[in-house]
Amino acid sequence: MKIMQINAEKCVQCGACMSACSSAWFKEDSVDLSRVKVETVTGLPHFNICSQCGACMAVCPTQALERDANGVVQIRKDKCVACLMCVGFCPSASIFFNAEKQTEPFKCIACGICAKKCPTGALTLVEVKG
Repeated sequence: MKIMQINAEKCVQCGACMSACSSAWFKEDSVDLSRVKVETVTGLPHFNICSQCGACMAVCPTQALERDANGVVQIRKDKCVACLMCVGFCPSASIFFNAEKQTEPFKCIACGICAKKCPTGALTLVEVKG
């Protein structure tokens, strides 16, 4: 399974990861549209990024959340009714929704765009047994 590995000690909170993510997926440079969030908590970086745990899959009434061949939890747009159960249930609050931009929630799908743009290597796309 592919996941984003975080090394918070390397993070300089530049926002390059969030900018790259939102630009790739929404064609806008917007923190609100990024699938990865980095905030400052007590002076240190705090990452909010999907761990691909799959807990959200159990609460979806239309089974719109499923694992792909790489083990990454994906939201099937054709099945999603935007009830937002997954958003409310996510244990790490890593599923987001923006009604102005799309009709279904969005989350990290371990594409690695953020890791490629991170100048310090704080984010890495890794393969783990899952």
